[in-house]
Amino acid sequence: MARPLLPHEDRLLPVEPAVRAVARDLYQSVRGLPIISPHGHTDPAWFADNAPFSNAADLLLTPDHYLFRMLYSQGVSLERLGVEPRDGGPRAEPRDAWRLLASHFHLFRGTPSALWLNHVFRDLFGMEVALDASTADLYFDAIGEALATEAFRPRALFDRFNIEVLATTESPHERLDHHRAIRESGWGGRVITAYRPDPVVDSEHELFSEALAAFAQLSGQDATTWRGYLEAHRIRRAAFAEAGATSTDHGHPTAATADLSATEAEALFQRILRPDRTTAEAELFRAQMLTEMARMSVDDGLVMQIHPGSFRNHGRRLFERFGRDKGGDIPTATNYVQALKPLLDRFGDAPGLTLILFTLDETAYSRELAPLAGVYPALRLGPAWWFHDSPEGMRRFREQTTEAAGFYNTVGFNDDTRAFLSIPARHDVARRVDCGFLARLVCEHRLDLYEAAEVAHDLAYALPKRAYKLDLPRPGGG
Repeated sequence: MARPLLPHEDRLLPVEPAVRAVARDLYQSVRGLPIISPHGHTDPAWFADNAPFSNAADLLLTPDHYLFRMLYSQGVSLERLGVEPRDGGPRAEPRDAWRLLASHFHLFRGTPSALWLNHVFRDLFGMEVALDASTADLYFDAIGEALATEAFRPRALFDRFNIEVLATTESPHERLDHHRAIRESGWGGRVITAYRPDPVVDSEHELFSEALAAFAQLSGQDATTWRGYLEAHRIRRAAFAEAGATSTDHGHPTAATADLSATEAEALFQRILRPDRTTAEAELFRAQMLTEMARMSVDDGLVMQIHPGSFRNHGRRLFERFGRDKGGDIPTATNYVQALKPLLDRFGDAPGLTLILFTLDETAYSRELAPLAGVYPALRLGPAWWFHDSPEGMRRFREQTTEAAGFYNTVGFNDDTRAFLSIPARHDVARRVDCGFLARLVCEHRLDLYEAAEVAHDLAYALPKRAYKLDLPRPGGG
């Protein structure tokens, strides 16, 4: 017998009645605010082409590494979930993959994935029974029918979600054709890009040589010389800014930075181009390039984000068979105080520079990150990220950073997702958790109610818009 799907209206709000009442009022004041999504990984082709999404599995399951890492941990192969192997081998049909998810959906109890998906199922598709093996086909067919309608085209959903701006992420060796098509289409939705130079900065990246060649071609520079390589970055950054970018993003293994002399940096660059480069040389070059990117941000105004501390593709066989971003990434301990000092010595108080720090190492919140952001004018703290993008992770973030950094040295919330349909759900979770945290401060008489209401609004809307410079005029005056 199918079980009802009835997400509680007070979900995630505090248990104590008095605190819950305050949290409920705060949440009602921000729940309808427009969504600012300043950093994510949705596909710009969706908004350029505005083609219908195909089916429930290809939209909600196959791109979502949060889902298949859990299923893989329970012995479910990625091929059975519809993920195509790199060698082009067989994979499950979408309906079969969806049935497999449905029969294992109990694995996600208590996880943010269940919160997000149940929000999507109920609020977007109107499902009234829970997903399980008995309702798998009901879901697959109902979602498929909805996706075939005009109301579920990407641009219509963008408008329905009340998204004010959404940033995708591309690398400098990519052409940005989809962003050009969006701008030329006449559609009013604001979809911008962000500059992610990792493939042409990380010499240990599997695409490094190929990406560097495309980078050189697009920029018209000789990217095998240090001078030409830096100029290529300036040219591509300008092209990204023309496509709407207001930020860069750097997903390095560590937060290490360096401040080499021009002669030392040029010599290091020539070494990392060689096939016999060492791991230490690759790490030092990544560190130097964070400082070079900060220097360029001082010049061109792009906000700089650092997402360090993930051991990417830890599962060797998973990576070899399916490639990147398939759930095999693991958080690592991350140092910030010593790692960032070379960059901060040079640019920590540079006018106009905004450097947003993220972490997968929660032990760094109160020990390193909050004190750093609480003193350096350039630094801001990004929200709880990736493995900590959860109610508990968001609460821990506020509890451990507010005393030293306050609210206004953070940047509100960003969803950092490939799963387009989950964006409203993720923002809703963040708004509920933040309102619960603020309500406790009100009930402890640490904030007045009007202060909490202003902070709730700023966390949900004003801070991300300001931090990512999204309140500035668009290029070309648009």
